[in-house]
Amino acid sequence: MKKYVILLAVVFFSACKSKTAQEYSKITDNPEFIHDAYEKLTDVIIHDIFSPPVSSRIYAYATIAGYEALIPGRSDYQTTAGQINGLTEFPKPEAGKEYCHSLASVKAIMTIARTLTFTVNKYDDFEKETYQKFKDAGVPSDVYDRSMAFGEAVAKHVLAYSKKDNYLQTRGLRYSVKSTGDKWVPTPPQYADAMEPYWPTIRTLVIDSAGQFQPAPVIPFSKDPNSAFRKELKAVYETVNNLTQEQKDIAWFWDDNAFVMNVQGHVMFANKKMTPGGHWMAITRTACQQTKKNIYEAQDAYLRVAISLFDGFIACWHEKYRTEKVRPETVINADIDPKWMPFLQTPPFPEYTSGHSTISAASAEALTACFGDNVAFTDSTEFKYDHGVRKFASFREAALESSISRVYGGIHYKSGCDEGNKAGTKLGQYIAAKLKTKK
Repeated sequence: MKKYVILLAVVFFSACKSKTAQEYSKITDNPEFIHDAYEKLTDVIIHDIFSPPVSSRIYAYATIAGYEALIPGRSDYQTTAGQINGLTEFPKPEAGKEYCHSLASVKAIMTIARTLTFTVNKYDDFEKETYQKFKDAGVPSDVYDRSMAFGEAVAKHVLAYSKKDNYLQTRGLRYSVKSTGDKWVPTPPQYADAMEPYWPTIRTLVIDSAGQFQPAPVIPFSKDPNSAFRKELKAVYETVNNLTQEQKDIAWFWDDNAFVMNVQGHVMFANKKMTPGGHWMAITRTACQQTKKNIYEAQDAYLRVAISLFDGFIACWHEKYRTEKVRPETVINADIDPKWMPFLQTPPFPEYTSGHSTISAASAEALTACFGDNVAFTDSTEFKYDHGVRKFASFREAALESSISRVYGGIHYKSGCDEGNKAGTKLGQYIAAKLKTKK
């Protein structure tokens, strides 16, 4: 009898705790759930030291899954299947059944995160606490289970799609350095191998091909002191030698080098930092929170930024390994000052065009399409890495500052930054116009 009473009490409590969709959605349709999911993903990407191009791939597939698991909850959003290159129709919710699509979205994001990153135990506490919040919000157990299964099914569809993007086929392929003086070679202190030399062969998402937005022809290498090449080389040298504090702050703020090697005497140690893509995903969160975007609008913004990052890196890397332009540090050390060092550490890939300039411009166009131009915001993304806080009048202004920061850092010529910005702007505007998410 006592056990029967206890069982009735448990059933009664569970029934009281469960709520209608209209009731629990007031809690569960909170954009903070996906904001926190993407921030946790960024934390693990930093910990696992994924390169900027590879990070953009992780973000892209996570946002596609998160978006597709969420939008069945709203009739005014449409699928990316058939719009993204080679992406086929997604699993659909069971007709007549109730779902918590915000829960499904988080599950989809985290399923991608667990599959495409390494240190998956770092997700354990986050997921446990997050899913408990949905239960506490009153999501009925059958709706909870159904939504989790749907989110996982969507993620598996994206993962199957990801396996055909040529990523796995490019693992382990090496790049042959051309020691001719006019081409890129590894730079100190790591002298690391070329990063992702075959990234241009990765399948694009929205743009037609890696070379669709090719920048202006590269300024040719020359030893003539009056040549355009020597003039832009000298400009980098003199800029770094005469940096103002403001220029140093700008360079440091936009560094976003995922793995910086520090050398102090005989001791070497590394610093892990956010990638450029992670920085713009964080700016997306800032913009969404500032403008009070709902969960659907926020997910749409993340999707657009992540796709622009992904295609932006492919387009930029196509030009980098097509032209193989030598870095300023290499030529300055060989011809001007063997002890000269850039303000920032030179990353391990060719110079032209600037990756930051390209993907920042593309991201700025994605955000401008979502929020409008002249949206002022404060970027505190880099504060926890001791890089300070900066204010911008618009996303485009932020992208331009990110671009010029590479000259201040001594790792790019100005032409590489200017042309990267132009190409990224065109690419971003193309994606913003072509990708249709609202009906």
